[in-house]
Amino acid sequence: MKPINDRVVVKPAPAETKTAGGIIIPDTAQEKPQKGEVIAVGPGKDGNAMTVKKGDVVLYGKYAGQEVKLDGVDYLIMREDDILIII
Repeated sequence: MKPINDRVVVKPAPAETKTAGGIIIPDTAQEKPQKGEVIAVGPGKDGNAMTVKKGDVVLYGKYAGQEVKLDGVDYLIMREDDILIII
């Protein structure tokens, strides 16, 4: 996978299935993860270098990116601007 321009491919972290107190969260009540690992990074756009790099763990907006499934694995493709912070 090689994204173009300022696109980034992120593999979302698995959703939390248990609360800190040990209560199991049913599938229907689980929230979308907002954390993931950068899998691939495009070259940048208009001469601007990319800030994130492959392997970075990032936080992104709740509704950021386009969901894609490739070889049975879920990924998100988003613009670098959708990434809020590198952890």
